[in-house]
Amino acid sequence: MELLPVYRITVFVPPAHLQALKDGICAADPLRLGHYEHVMWTSAPGEEQFRPLPGAVPAQGKVGELECGATVRLEFSIPRDPVRLRHVLEQGVYPHHPWEVPAVFVDESLFPLPELS
Repeated sequence: MELLPVYRITVFVPPAHLQALKDGICAADPLRLGHYEHVMWTSAPGEEQFRPLPGAVPAQGKVGELECGATVRLEFSIPRDPVRLRHVLEQGVYPHHPWEVPAVFVDESLFPLPELS
């Protein structure tokens, strides 16, 4: 078994925009792990909330009003390479996400990759 150092990237997105985001990310990076590519995990819809402040240009909701809506948690990982991470975020996530400031979290993690034949 190999412990592959990875960035685990978590993105929250409205359900209606999930497929476009997944397609954009996979166009920017193959997300390959072992003998598989386009490896992603999606969690069931939850709820998000936010209040846009003056100066915001919200994709949904109004400045000054609390907005609540459905959201999906999308996770994927890439090898720990800061240049690759920047590329995935700038080319895969941000242009394909509907929010002005997407909720994106990046953690350093290890992916236990079994010996493959």
